Amino acid sequence: HFSFWHTRQLCTPCMHAQDKEETSILQNEEKPRKSSGSFNNSLVNVISECSCTMAEMGIRAKMFVKDVMSSPTITIDEEASVHNVAQRMEKYKVGGVIVTGKQGKPLGIITERDLVIRVLAKSSRPSKLNAKQVMTSPLITVNPDETLSEAARRMSRLNIRRLGVMYKGNLAGVITSKDILAITPELIAIIQEQARIQGETAIEEAPEYSPLTGHCDRCGRWSDTLEEVEGSFLCVECKAEFGAKY
Repeated sequence: HFSFWHTRQLCTPCMHAQDKEETSILQNEEKPRKSSGSFNNSLVNVISECSCTMAEMGIRAKMFVKDVMSSPTITIDEEASVHNVAQRMEKYKVGGVIVTGKQGKPLGIITERDLVIRVLAKSSRPSKLNAKQVMTSPLITVNPDETLSEAARRMSRLNIRRLGVMYKGNLAGVITSKDILAITPELIAIIQEQARIQGETAIEEAPEYSPLTGHCDRCGRWSDTLEEVEGSFLCVECKAEFGAKY
C-alpha cells in the first residue's frame, strides 16, 4: 500500500527519462487522443486560477500529485486475456488498468477506449487477445512531488486522462483527470472561506467614523456633528438647507 503519508518526503527524480516517454508516445502510430483535449485545457485553467488566488491570499498554493493520487494501483499481467482485463475493470469500478511485465514493471495501460477501438470495433474475441496486444504503451508517468498544475498540463499536452505515478522506479499509484477535478470544489470552498474571513477582519479593523466638532462655517453655531460640504464644515441644519437650496 502506498499513501500520501508515505510519500511526504520524496526526492524529485530526473525528468530526462520522462521526456523520452512523452516524445515516444507522440511519435507512436496511435495518435494522441483528441477527445479529452478541451476538457484537460479547462482543467489546467481551473487549477492554475485556484493556485494563483490561493497564493495571493497567503494559503498554501501548491497541491501535489501525492495529495490526490489513487493507491494501490489496479494492475494486470501482460499475458492476461482482454476478457480478464474487462472483468477486473468491472470488479474494481475503474476506467483503466496498468499492464505489467514479469518483474512487475509497468508496460502500458488499457482503458475503456482501448477496448472499444481495438477490440469491439474490430469484432475481435476478448478471450483470444492478451493485454499486451491491446494496451497503449508506453505508460506516461509523473513523480509524486509534481504539482497538480504540472500533471494537468501533461494530460492536456498529450490528450490523455491518466498518468502513472512512479517512485524510485516502482509504480506507486495513478492520478486521473477525475482525481484532480474531484478536489476543485474543495479548493474553491477554501478560497471562499478565506475571503470571508479576510472580509470580516477588514471590517473589524476598519476605523470607526468619528464626527467632527466645532463651529459651523455657515451659521457660526457650535455643533458636535459637522460634515464637510464642498470645502465647508456645516452643521446638520445648514447641510439640510444647503441641500434643499441646490
